[in-house]
Amino acid sequence: MIAQKQCLEVKKVLSFLDEIGIQVIEKELETSFLPGLDLGPNCIYIDFEKLLYPGDILHEAGHLAVTTSLNRSLAGTGKIEEEWPTAGEEMGAILWSFAVAKHLNLPLEFVFHPDGYKNEADWLISNFSSECYIGLPFLEWIGLTLSKERALKEQKEAFPVMQKWIRD
Repeated sequence: MIAQKQCLEVKKVLSFLDEIGIQVIEKELETSFLPGLDLGPNCIYIDFEKLLYPGDILHEAGHLAVTTSLNRSLAGTGKIEEEWPTAGEEMGAILWSFAVAKHLNLPLEFVFHPDGYKNEADWLISNFSSECYIGLPFLEWIGLTLSKERALKEQKEAFPVMQKWIRD
């Protein structure tokens, strides 16, 4: 069950996802990779009764945000590529989650909880807090954000500010 403080954070996340066009569908889930979460075509399925870590919503949304529009439409189906998500997309989804957390003023521990990320949540928080953005070249390559160097040249804001939230 989601704690009251996390309810406010979840509301922020759900509102944000709605704003950027990622559909969230409440649905009873029998089994899924993450408790209470699954991906479907262009959407995230959430079973709030089984959801253990609400911050995982952002990670799953990140998978949809950083993949191609074709793969977004195939997510959660048998038609998706076996190698999906790619290693680049996985790192991109992690870093995208960080950018959203910063954008929404969420505590990083909400997204990077101790029971996730193969026990590397503290390492990710430490790196991202030190502006060591593993995955940034991928996010820049797909047109979602800019490195400091490129942002200076283009007179725009650099990561963790995003130029757009969803890959074309």
